[in-house]
Amino acid sequence: MSWNFKNLIPNLGNITEGPCWDGVNLLFSNISNNRILSLNIETQIIKELFNDTGEANGLNFNSSGELFACEGGRRRIAKYNLDGKKETIVDNLDGISINSPNDLAINRNGDIYFSDRVGDINPKLGLNFSAIISAEKQEDGTYKSFRRTFDTSMPNGLLFNESEDILYVAQSDYRADQERELRSYVVNKDGSLSDMNILHNFGPHRGIDGMTLAHDPKSNENYIVAATGWEISGPKGNITVFDKNGKIIERHQTPCERPTNCTIVGNKIYVTSIEGHLLVAETELEGLHIFPNH
Repeated sequence: MSWNFKNLIPNLGNITEGPCWDGVNLLFSNISNNRILSLNIETQIIKELFNDTGEANGLNFNSSGELFACEGGRRRIAKYNLDGKKETIVDNLDGISINSPNDLAINRNGDIYFSDRVGDINPKLGLNFSAIISAEKQEDGTYKSFRRTFDTSMPNGLLFNESEDILYVAQSDYRADQERELRSYVVNKDGSLSDMNILHNFGPHRGIDGMTLAHDPKSNENYIVAATGWEISGPKGNITVFDKNGKIIERHQTPCERPTNCTIVGNKIYVTSIEGHLLVAETELEGLHIFPNH
């Protein structure tokens, strides 16, 4: 099936990211303009849901419907409440400031795994490494952070599989001497990650930015659906569908040069971009989410 993309909004001219679904509205971040926008997919009405968002990038809901954001500008993971208030979840690891959280994945226990990137912060350095970090809720309601990877130079999108015993990670370093790979890690009972496996190597081309999980009712398989590619080299900007072993099942070129992230609601995929798009296309896949879980 060919995916025919159309733009739902006028091109904003700067990066859109973090698409996620609350059951009625599609939320997405507009990083440079420090806001989170909301699109009602039935009425097609778009509105500003939050402003002063600290350059929020990745967005996600936990299983209770609470919204969390990677605030790269404020160097923290924040919880966004319906009354407009924002709470710091974590902003440090062992007392040292995190640098620039980029994307996040949340499991059914409410543990928040996020990518933190040393190369994105200027001028004051906190942690001197890039890593996947987890924020885990304690008995008193606070969160404690733990370093989970020791082999990532520029982690980006991350995604749990359906049973949450595997974490998929985009290692997406633009530097020529570094890797652009889709990786998998085993999630251990204590929350640590082990047994890294390279599922796909993108070579010199742009790798994955953001990704989402989807189900194919025809094959009864679950797939990784990823925003990949760019205008400089390789297969251009596209959405690539991978199986759990990293085999490419399908590739669909997008009308944007650099897709940044995606999510699937029902059978429709929504895609954000460096240029400021919000694209939509019908697919043969079904989105898988822990909230809402239908």
